[in-house]
Amino acid sequence: MNKHKQLHLILLGAPGAGKGTQAVRLSAKLGLAHIASGDLFRQEQASGSELGKVAKSYMEKGLLVPDEITVKMVLGRMRNPDCEGGCILDGFPRTLEQARSLDEAMAKEDKKISQVLYIKVSNEELLRRLSQRWICRNCQAPYNVVEMPPKAHGRCDHCGGELYQRPDDTEETARKRLEVYFNQTMPLIEYYRKAGKLVEVDGEQSIDAVEKDLVKVIESGAGA
Repeated sequence: MNKHKQLHLILLGAPGAGKGTQAVRLSAKLGLAHIASGDLFRQEQASGSELGKVAKSYMEKGLLVPDEITVKMVLGRMRNPDCEGGCILDGFPRTLEQARSLDEAMAKEDKKISQVLYIKVSNEELLRRLSQRWICRNCQAPYNVVEMPPKAHGRCDHCGGELYQRPDDTEETARKRLEVYFNQTMPLIEYYRKAGKLVEVDGEQSIDAVEKDLVKVIESGAGA
């Protein structure tokens, strides 16, 4: 891979598609910073930054943080030294408006999104995975009780924390989550497809096989 070329990647995938797992793996393999929007909000608030305070004021009222603030946070994070070679965006953008705002803001800094990698998984498979998903209360590591169970029942392999099932991982709630996700994300997928940046990868393979396909796509520069 060309070390001088910046790679700004977006990982798209529905809840249960394995996007977070692949983002961590790709970050380690390619030496790219992993920017997860959820972590970013928590970090900004913990640091007491102005943007963090503004975001918190919205979240405390149960409102969505405006796109403008989220984009500023993401761009601020992308200016950190560990993003010199590029980054992997995980969980952002979520909507067409955010994608357009991100493109405009990046263009002002002479940057652009290189590729958008969509981990595609059928609805039936997503529902099956979500209803088998358990999360660590401490470090939020995900487990699948069938395909990726913990070594000790009910305990996290990484930190020993208690595993629990989120209320939104029951089948009924999972269906609703997927409906919301696809309503929001389909226009986003079309936006990047028209821009010639979208590449779909079969997310119903093993975790290793998905990673292998993603790396192959990135190294070939397909969609870029």
